[in-house]
Amino acid sequence: MSTRPAYIHHVNFPTTDPDRTAAWYTQVFGLKRITPKSNTKVVLMTRGNFDLHFTPVEEMDRMSPYHFAMEVEDWDEFLEHLKSLGIRHTRPIERPENNSKFCYIHDPDHTMIELVYHGNRPPLGGGKPATAHGAE
Repeated sequence: MSTRPAYIHHVNFPTTDPDRTAAWYTQVFGLKRITPKSNTKVVLMTRGNFDLHFTPVEEMDRMSPYHFAMEVEDWDEFLEHLKSLGIRHTRPIERPENNSKFCYIHDPDHTMIELVYHGNRPPLGGGKPATAHGAE
């Protein structure tokens, strides 16, 4: 028996418009909406290896500086994806000491999301670490 958690199963955020939120997270991150078998009003979204839940609320409290971070596998491609969707992001910051980059975006309810890229991190399926476009 272990007293340590295995992993984070999900995090839950508020939403003022469940359908808009589900469509946005599907379009931006490729998450899939799960239809619960219970009568819950919570929006359940999954990528398979993690879940996000969204609880409907009448009004949004300001979330900043609270946020969550999503690791992206291809920095340049993901920023182009955001551009094609018309989603603005903060100025990217690079950290050469660990070959990482990050910036922030907001969902339609203004939940802050940090986008992170670690060039030295092995890809999900194993193999060699990713490199940024143009880097060798």
